[in-house]
Amino acid sequence: MRFKIDLKIFLFLLLFYITKQIHIYAILMLFAFIHELGHLLAGILLGMKPDKLEIMPLGISISFRVLPKDYNYKVKFGNIFEVKKIIVALAGPLTNFIIVVLALNLNLEIVSNMIIIYCNLLLMIFNLLPIYPLDGGRILNSILYILFGKFKSEQMINNISFAVLMLITISSSIIVYAFKNISIFLIVIFLWVIYLKEDLIYRRRKKIYKLVEKTIEIKSNK
Repeated sequence: MRFKIDLKIFLFLLLFYITKQIHIYAILMLFAFIHELGHLLAGILLGMKPDKLEIMPLGISISFRVLPKDYNYKVKFGNIFEVKKIIVALAGPLTNFIIVVLALNLNLEIVSNMIIIYCNLLLMIFNLLPIYPLDGGRILNSILYILFGKFKSEQMINNISFAVLMLITISSSIIVYAFKNISIFLIVIFLWVIYLKEDLIYRRRKKIYKLVEKTIEIKSNK
């Protein structure tokens, strides 16, 4: 399995250190790692092969390898494969939810309990946002894929991601102004970065789809 570190993590470390929130950031990254272990375990149980582990500024991401034999499997049983992807995507937030439930039932110090609950609720809610490629976006994309097909699902999830990001940007601007919390501002920037990256990939694929459609149309008119 390949490993990759996003160098922007050092900028986040510096900013959280300056704002005296480095301990919260460290705890978040710890539970983000546990969150990702949930994805890893679910993927392995479903017979998927882990491919890359990437450490990013606001968490850790694991991707799974699609073997050549799986391409034929996807064509024949695409919906089954998408259901597996939904289960793997749900496994991470479910892991955070289980930790919250355990923390509520353990006799730890009140401060420790609150930090554990806060960090895991934050990770769970953050990852369930319907923004691709967050877990919520992946889940919604797979559901749309099953209902409407690949091209339509990519188009819809791209538009939904943009709309949700705009709402988050507007609401977070008010929160930052009210509470002077720069960490929220950093999270929004990170979300825009990953969205724009995926949007670029989508636009490239869209050109290919249109080219294929034109080719099919020309052949059908002959």
